[in-house]
Amino acid sequence: MGFAMTFPRDVPRLTDGVVTLRAHTADDVQALYEQATDAVMLRWTTVPDPSTLETAREFATQVIPDGWRADREWQFAVDAPGDDGAARFLGSVSLCNEGLGRAEISFGAHPWARGRGYVVRALELLLAWGFEEKQLRTVLWRANRGNWASRKLAWRLGFSFDGTMRQWLPQRGELYDGWVGTLLAGEPRLPRHRWYDVPRITGRDVLLRELRESDVPRIVEACSDERTTYWLTQMPVPYTDADALDWLEQMRGLRATGAGIAWAVAGPEDDRLLGAMNVFDVSTDEGSAEVGYWLHPDARGRGLATEATALLVRHCFVPEEDGGLGLRRVRAFTADGNTASSRVLTANGLVPTGRHREAKRLRDGRYVDLLHYDLLAVEHRD
Repeated sequence: MGFAMTFPRDVPRLTDGVVTLRAHTADDVQALYEQATDAVMLRWTTVPDPSTLETAREFATQVIPDGWRADREWQFAVDAPGDDGAARFLGSVSLCNEGLGRAEISFGAHPWARGRGYVVRALELLLAWGFEEKQLRTVLWRANRGNWASRKLAWRLGFSFDGTMRQWLPQRGELYDGWVGTLLAGEPRLPRHRWYDVPRITGRDVLLRELRESDVPRIVEACSDERTTYWLTQMPVPYTDADALDWLEQMRGLRATGAGIAWAVAGPEDDRLLGAMNVFDVSTDEGSAEVGYWLHPDARGRGLATEATALLVRHCFVPEEDGGLGLRRVRAFTADGNTASSRVLTANGLVPTGRHREAKRLRDGRYVDLLHYDLLAVEHRD
């Protein structure tokens, strides 16, 4: 005969001395209700909408115990120290049993607990238990595309990022694009690569800061400019708000994969977007990366691109232990004839090192040479 699970007696209690995983009880109902009605949970999860105290009670006293009894889903409540130091309900974490040594991880945090580092600790406990006690071989992570908080947690825990499943994840009658990753037994539960933050870098007439959704109108104006689209032919025409939002997501993806960072170029007085700078194709093995930039039309002719590029290049060469990228070489490409771009590069010490013949197709259909510039860290002068 198989083991007859009794809830909550047979739910293990796990702790690392700070957070504790335990069986849910009826005392969790109010906190579960508050969590389920939070805007973040409603946006990214399948909690009932509307949620009520009764749906929270049913979840805690029926759905969760039934999952344990059927060996279908191992869901824990999580306690962590509150502001007063006393144990407080943090949220729930679970492994959904898919059989054959496979499970899918899920988690949700009460609003008070976010940003405190408790959820990752709870998930580390959960994964250790799943791999060791349940003999799991593969744990799957999935999240709606755009749920960067979930993706960063998965990254911290060592999950791979295996791509996007188009229109796959159901949520209240709709299908959404979903991200997916896996973690195998025996793999280090540590990040596989860097995830770049966006440091704020202040100059004399410009500053580099994180791009924001509020920048979208200015991005659309800049990327709809005839001069910009003539040289940067990868930009859609017409350029819409949706294109700007998609580009912002791509730039977040660069950071999340350790491939690069993008900044808004802004005015120090009003913080208004004046352009964008990015470093991409970062190779930590080679210690190299490519830089690029564009300016809003009303920011041209004032030397702002030159100053912003100087700030970016310096950040590339600052050692990692001092907060920079610690690169030894930066490179850039510009189309032959784009004299303004060439002047920005040479003003910052980059030197022409090559020419790719007829490698760039302009908006009018002409092919021109692509000019290559680079600069070594040992050559850099502030």
